[in-house]
Amino acid sequence: MASPVTQERRSGRLAGPARALAGARVSAGGRARQLLAYAAFAGPGLIAANAGNDAGGIATYASAGSQFRYRTLFFMVLVTIGLVVVQEMSTRLGAFTGKGLAALIREEFSIRLATFALGCLLLANLGLVVTEFAGVGAAFELFGVPRYLTVPIAAVAIWALVLFGSYRYAERIFLVLSLAFLTYPIAAVLGHPHWGQVASDTVLPHFLGSRDFVLLGVALIGTTISPYMQLYAAAGVVDRGIGPDEYRYERIDAVSGAIFANVVSMFIIIATAAAIGGHGPLNSAKEAAQALRPVAGPGATLLFGMGLLGASALAGAVVPLSTAYAVSEAVGAERSVSRRFNEAPVLLGLFTGQIVVGAAVALIPFNLIHLLIGTQVLQGLVTPVFLTFILVLANRRDVLGDAANGRTFRKVAFVTVLAVGGLSLVLLGQTVLGWLGLVH
Repeated sequence: MASPVTQERRSGRLAGPARALAGARVSAGGRARQLLAYAAFAGPGLIAANAGNDAGGIATYASAGSQFRYRTLFFMVLVTIGLVVVQEMSTRLGAFTGKGLAALIREEFSIRLATFALGCLLLANLGLVVTEFAGVGAAFELFGVPRYLTVPIAAVAIWALVLFGSYRYAERIFLVLSLAFLTYPIAAVLGHPHWGQVASDTVLPHFLGSRDFVLLGVALIGTTISPYMQLYAAAGVVDRGIGPDEYRYERIDAVSGAIFANVVSMFIIIATAAAIGGHGPLNSAKEAAQALRPVAGPGATLLFGMGLLGASALAGAVVPLSTAYAVSEAVGAERSVSRRFNEAPVLLGLFTGQIVVGAAVALIPFNLIHLLIGTQVLQGLVTPVFLTFILVLANRRDVLGDAANGRTFRKVAFVTVLAVGGLSLVLLGQTVLGWLGLVH
């Protein structure tokens, strides 16, 4: 039986800003009002997709350009299509049911499957939280400031913004910081890449059969279509009170956010390939910063460091929040960040615990690039599990009614999940064969 919130949303009786915006749209009916409505609903999809361009994302995209130049661009086009499909389904589930993905998985599947999915998420996300704070530390180390000073300060700042401030305001701060990503399109243009080769590798497959290429392919999927992004997108839609009547606006947010984030990702690959293509795997954030030299010269380190800092700060809040959302939904606890600690102890307690653990482990010396890419590979292996849940839920008419996947969309979504799962299995097979000494 649908919850009162779900019934209210399905019947169009929306409260608060959502209903006010809906009324404004109906009464005005003009283009200006529609643009305002689009701007008002922009957020969950854009935030979730941009969070994928975090420290791990930057490292993975930069390594793709450094190792294989432009060969992964066509693969990124396919990944972009996959992200659009998955993120649209996730936000649609949130808007039409009034529930997050974890709550739907708990209600629609067995306890064992739900527990398995939650365990995979906790494992992958905890590693991600470590990398986000490691990214913060690496960004400041580019400026000569030790991580032992900056990581604890960043952890306290992110924790305080979510617990004591307005998270909507915090999101805006993180997005402003992450605008440093826009230096990559400029760097790509001024780096004078071979545009003919860029175009060819973007529209035509240029795959390699090597284990390194497959490993990087899974890492690209893991950093672009991460489970935490979908959990956050759906939960964000629910928290903002977006229902069926407003979903057409949120759909634009979900699709355009996914495309924008991946266009930036492709320019990171192009910029890195133009600057240091053929260099091989990256070993430090300083090497990745060289990708901005065509446009920034000596300022490359500053711009790269700001981008890495903004991205890590954004994901440093989104990743632990997505885990806290999921667990709270799964156990039926309060899951609104607008509540006080004593009103939402599970949500805010889990968020706090992840911040503490992630920041503490990030202070341990290690090779950031290797950790980041390894974490994205883990995300790539976990992702098919969650994509399968999302696909099954979005196909069920008893969950979404007339908003369930249509025949064509269902086929596209099925191919997307199958491709991601297949590539992950190939990587797993190559890894096992490598352990046995049968492949190198």
